[in-house]
Amino acid sequence: MKKNKTVIYKNFIQKKYLKVKLNKKLNKDFEKIKKNIILHLDNNKNIFYTLSKKFKFNFKLNDIFKFKKFNNIVVVGMGGSILGISAIHSFLEKKIKKNFLFFDNLDDDQIQKIKKKYNLNKILFLVISKSGSTIETLSNLLVLKIIKKNSKNIIIISEKNKNPLFLLSKKMNLFHIEHKNHIGGRFSILSEVGMVPAYLMGLNIFKFRKNLLNHFNSKNKKFLKDSSIKLTNIHKNNKFKNIIFMNYVPQLNNFLYWNQQLIAESLGKNGKGLLPMISLAPKDHHSLLQLYLDGPKDKLFYIFSDEIRDKNKSKITQNFFGKKFNFLKNKNLDEIKTAQTKAFIIALKKNKIPFREFKILDFNEKTLGELFSYFMIETAVIGILLNIDPFNQPAVEQVKKDTIKILI
Repeated sequence: MKKNKTVIYKNFIQKKYLKVKLNKKLNKDFEKIKKNIILHLDNNKNIFYTLSKKFKFNFKLNDIFKFKKFNNIVVVGMGGSILGISAIHSFLEKKIKKNFLFFDNLDDDQIQKIKKKYNLNKILFLVISKSGSTIETLSNLLVLKIIKKNSKNIIIISEKNKNPLFLLSKKMNLFHIEHKNHIGGRFSILSEVGMVPAYLMGLNIFKFRKNLLNHFNSKNKKFLKDSSIKLTNIHKNNKFKNIIFMNYVPQLNNFLYWNQQLIAESLGKNGKGLLPMISLAPKDHHSLLQLYLDGPKDKLFYIFSDEIRDKNKSKITQNFFGKKFNFLKNKNLDEIKTAQTKAFIIALKKNKIPFREFKILDFNEKTLGELFSYFMIETAVIGILLNIDPFNQPAVEQVKKDTIKILI
């Protein structure tokens, strides 16, 4: 177990699901990988450079301060270019005073609604694509019909090379921020991709970086090591098919969609990989719980909960249902949900189903930065231990190429 001021981490993965001999080999391999990550962390060409204390953004706050006047902001992107931003927004929404909309799919109805509801000249459009050539992003940008010479309400983030978005920014004199070419989209949230919109949300982008290296210090490295080895072991034994994110914290829903992409695209290769699925709790207690507890034992559960108690939240003071339901009196919804979380964990233990637990202790930038960095590191380490490249997505690229062939 690892405990700190923002998140509590626990693993309950029984030995019967693990091969002891394999663990010994993975232990040695993990130490080599960790040493290599730390050794090259400050290299500005390294994918984990965003975690370094020496990391420098490709923008200056003074340059984007002028865009803070916009109260309505539309983010246009796909996958890793937008999922993390949406995660930041939903996790810290109570701190954000501006209206954010996310265009993360091809949805003409959404575009028509925004055209009817808003004056597009008074909206800031943040267009993000690492390659600068993502078909869906380019298509949405063109359908919006907002491109004008010297537009002051468009920010483009892409690589700085001969790609459509960068060339457009040069031709039309639009504000452009360089996306570092060595940082893949799903690993980019702590770079310009996530921190520019976070700044526009009014958040402290430097607080996101407070706990990024927590997982390498003497107090916390044990959990990262234990998790990476056990999860690699599970990937190799082929008994498990799914990871279920059992989420009791609504503010984390979009973070889990970001995490879903991270795990699926990084580890779903060469016939390997577990399917990460998001399950909303306690809602899914009444739809999927029977299968989870009494169906095939091919699922690993990640339980997300929180320990934040607001004394000002409404309590149940009435009871029209008789003495049988007196147990609800003076309880608030958080207390009821906590009881359901504990009951689910008791059931998992009773049925000897493996699970992990992540308990949120505070909703702030530091907590979310730590969660982003932890899962990026863990996922990459597992990929390397499995002898696969966690940083590419060859199957995705093939579909992109075939799409272009069909459209041509």
